[in-house]
Formats: sequence, C-alpha cells, structure tokens
Amino acid sequence: MRLRSVFTALAAGLLLAGCGGDPAALPQRVDNHHTPAASPAAPTSDATAQMAKEVALRPGERFVEVRMAAAYTPKAPAGEGTDDYRCFLVDPELATDAVITGTHFLPANAELVHHVILYKVEPQDLAKAEAKDASEPGDGWTCFGGTGIGGGGASLNLDEAPWLGAWAPGVSERVAGDGIGTKLPTGSRIVMQIHYNLLAGQGQDRSAARLRLAKDDGSYDYLQTMLLPAPVELPCRPGKTGPLCAREKAMKDLNARFGSEAKVADLLHILCGSEPIGPTQTCTRPVNGTMRVRATSGHMHLLGRAISIVANAGRPDERTLLDITNWDFDNQSATALPQPVTLTSSDTLTVKCTHDQSLRDRLPALAGVPERYVAWGEGTIDEMCLGIVMFTKS
Repeated sequence: MRLRSVFTALAAGLLLAGCGGDPAALPQRVDNHHTPAASPAAPTSDATAQMAKEVALRPGERFVEVRMAAAYTPKAPAGEGTDDYRCFLVDPELATDAVITGTHFLPANAELVHHVILYKVEPQDLAKAEAKDASEPGDGWTCFGGTGIGGGGASLNLDEAPWLGAWAPGVSERVAGDGIGTKLPTGSRIVMQIHYNLLAGQGQDRSAARLRLAKDDGSYDYLQTMLLPAPVELPCRPGKTGPLCAREKAMKDLNARFGSEAKVADLLHILCGSEPIGPTQTCTRPVNGTMRVRATSGHMHLLGRAISIVANAGRPDERTLLDITNWDFDNQSATALPQPVTLTSSDTLTVKCTHDQSLRDRLPALAGVPERYVAWGEGTIDEMCLGIVMFTKS
C-alpha cells in the first residue's frame, strides 16, 4: 500500500480526540478517579477546573452557539461494546466568511461524553452531509472513525486535519492568539462528533458548542492541525490470562465492535514502522513544508502513563514540544508554547506514548473489565497514542 493511501485510510478511520484546551501551560492534575495521586497537595480536577477564567470577547468577536436539534439516547450501534460515536450536523448560520477564534464545548451529560470533535463541512459537501443525516432515524448518524462525508483534499490528510476544535475532560474554552483563527466560509456547516462512553451509564444528551467568531477580513493567520498517531501494542501482564489476551482474538473483538475502523491498529505499523510489542511505542513523521508550531496536546485513554512530542529526536537540534510524565485523562488541555517554533521540511516530529496495564487494578472505570491485549481502538476500553500539533503557516 502506498504511503498516501495509508494516510487516506488513517485520516478516514482514526478517532482523533483531545485537541482542545486552554492556551496556557498544562497543569498535571492528580487525585481523581482515573489517575492515582502523586501528591496529596496537588489540586483535584474539580478544583483546578474552577480556576479557569472566561476570556472576554475581543474587538470584532461574537459568540454563536450551535446545539443538537434534539435529545439523543446513546447506545452501542452494533449491539456490542460500550461506545457510541454519533455525528450531529449543526448550522452556524454565517452571513459572511468567518474565522473561528475560540471553541467551547458545553456537554449536557458530561458523565456520558468521552470526547468531542468539531469538523468543518465545506459548502460543496453539504448535500453529502444532509444525506448522511437523513440516512438514519432520529438526529445524526453513527460515525466511528471520521464523519463519513468525505470531501477529499485536506480532509484526508493527517498533516492538515479538518478540525475546528475539540473537547475532552479538563478542557474549557480554547481561545486562539490575536490574529489567529480557523477559516469557516459562508455556507459551511459543522459536524459535532460525540463519543459516548456507555460504561458511565445510561441517559440522554443534548450538548452544544459555543463558537467565538470574527469576520474573515484577510488579516488572520489560519490555524491548522497536524495529527501524530502511533501504534499501541500492549500485551496482558505476565501471569494474567483471559480470552482476549491473544492479539488475534483481541483484534476480532475490535472488528466486531467497530467494523472496518479496527484496521487502523495494523495500518499504523505501515505508517510508523514496526515497534516491539510492549508498553512504549513511537512514530516519527517528516514535517510537510514550513510551519510555526503554536501549541501541542496529546490523547490517550485510561491506561496512559506518559506522552511526548519531540522535534528532530536524536539530532543535535532536538527540541521537546510536549512532555506529560503523569498522564491524566481528566485533563487534556493543550499546551501553548512560550514562543512559536518554526519547523521546515528538513525536520521531523516524533510522538511517544507509554501505557500501563496495572492501572486497570486501580481505576473504578475499568472495574470488572477483563484484562486483554490492548491495541489502537475507538473504545474507552481500548487505547490510543495521538500527538496533536497546532500550527500556522506564517
């Protein structure tokens, strides 16, 4: 398979979360129901969240709220698994071309919402989006992986993903720097992709997103997103046995729950090269052209321990852009760099993740979930390793 084909398949199939957050240094939250406490003096997730301050509107900005048309009751679409991915088409009702300078997701049922991604629907793809919305009863449609709309171009490119914003636990409003925003032309729509974690229980949801918009007057640098996925190959611990401790059986289970999207676990090895089976995996990619890195973020699930993003790993000009040594699922805020870092096509970016099966013994969210071979997968009981790089071209 050609590398471009791998990029296309991955971009269409990856569930990519956690690219939101405050443009401030990432606090390492501890003592919550996912990550064991490292220091009793550290603030809890709730206490830290209460310290977040709302950013006032800047000149030329306005708020627009987009909300699901009706309440939705999450369920496992295939009748198996504990996850539901649902896409909802919403309309920002733009009268002129705009830029999004901030996003703030407002979960109506935070217990069920695992994460959210906002995708741009270009005007020429609106008919496809409306057809998808009409293809299933009720509001929205099932959308494991991407939105299922297509569109070509950058929408199938990990180097420039079609994201408008994202939300995960610990994320408040993400506000771009002055003069920076994400382009949103007149006639565009937005797909709000919500991952519901059914391990948290049952119930309804009618969430919304608040957009910070400004007129696109030609003065903005457009913010873009590069996605850095790496494989996950985490075997059962020595002495632990179970029906899904063999990779082959675990992959069959992934396929039963997510269909063709399960192939991402294998495609990542084509993109990244084979890594030894074990808790730590990496992936190195070349930089495509010139970029000014503004912020970084990472995404793993409940067994995550550490994640980093390094420019030019192993070279004299090596530079660490993200280094989270105590991963906390309840805090996936972005880290703004003190100064933008310029990279060119001669540079590389490496994401590195470490996962830990022993955490399942300490996490109430995984109580009663049998140990298994863990590969890249879309479910809460599966894992991911994803670096997110937010950049402008100038």
